Amino acid sequence: MVTKYFHRNLRPLSRRRLVIGAAMVGGAGLACGVAPAAPAKLSQADSGYQSHPNNNQRCELCKNWLGPTSCKVVSGVISPSGWCSLYAPKA
Repeated sequence: MVTKYFHRNLRPLSRRRLVIGAAMVGGAGLACGVAPAAPAKLSQADSGYQSHPNNNQRCELCKNWLGPTSCKVVSGVISPSGWCSLYAPKA
């Protein structure tokens, strides 16, 4: 009968409790100086990169452009006049 008593006191896991718990764990990690790992960059093939523009869309006009030959989200050497499917115009 101990198991019935134990299960009776457990609350079901709700979405709210899960989100709050995850936020607390993440906040505790940041407070301790543990930073989350940076996401890996996509390969040029996975991003659909091409070394020429797509109409008026070019890498140097994208918000992910780091220049002179780099991108925040695509790995490798990137041409300023290139384009990929992750293109997002600068605001």
